Amino acid sequence: MSTRELTCVVCPGGCTIVVDVDDDETPVVTRIQGNTCPRGEAWARQEVENPMRTIASSVPVRGGDFPLVSVRTLRPIPLTKIREVMEEIRILSLEAPVEIGSVLLSSPAGCDTEVVATRRVKAAAPCAEA
Repeated sequence: MSTRELTCVVCPGGCTIVVDVDDDETPVVTRIQGNTCPRGEAWARQEVENPMRTIASSVPVRGGDFPLVSVRTLRPIPLTKIREVMEEIRILSLEAPVEIGSVLLSSPAGCDTEVVATRRVKAAAPCAEA
């Protein structure tokens, strides 16, 4: 048995939540104290038993007015899958134009999310000859 102190990130309140954890093979929450709302309790339980994160990164774009496009996962993924998802993102290389919201990867590393573009990259204007 162990005790973990977490700062809740669900709302600006930032409650200090104390979680008692049974640390056998897989951590299991046995008691939660300090949260002022039910969302804090649910977040603390998830953070201990199955932590989730979103990923933000960038991908190279050829022929665009900008060399990179920012990307992110639409939904959180298990913390343990971040490395695998990033490996799939690193392989990507796009051709301009790229629109905001374009789905670039579906179910990366088997996760229930998509990786989407979060900025627009227009096709570069052709160079004028002198």
